[in-house]
Amino acid sequence: MLKPRLTKLELQVLEALWQKGACSVREIQGTFPELGRPAYTTVQTVVYRLERKKALHCVKRISNANIFEAVISRKDAQRRFVDELLAVFGGRARLVMAHLVESGQLTLEDIKEAEKTLRKPSRKDKSQ
Repeated sequence: MLKPRLTKLELQVLEALWQKGACSVREIQGTFPELGRPAYTTVQTVVYRLERKKALHCVKRISNANIFEAVISRKDAQRRFVDELLAVFGGRARLVMAHLVESGQLTLEDIKEAEKTLRKPSRKDKSQ
């Protein structure tokens, strides 16, 4: 399944669904901090845009309220975001890693986890 490109506000709406499970537009809006909370109609527009992108869907209707649920997982959304970030750097992860090291955001634990992942046979290796 092709993962849709998501905006920051779309990711925030999906985050509400990933954390709370299925909810209405009003419940999604309620997860935003009171200061700077988007209007109900803004959240509603974003929800319907995500529905068109097939990132979420309506699971039921209670009175006038539609209840929505995320279709894509947090992991899939994160992978798409990282792929887009790497594309900005010409697909070169080394530049991203160098920035993380220089900024102090990459810990020794992160490096050890990356090493473990690199040592695991990838799915590509298994299929060959």
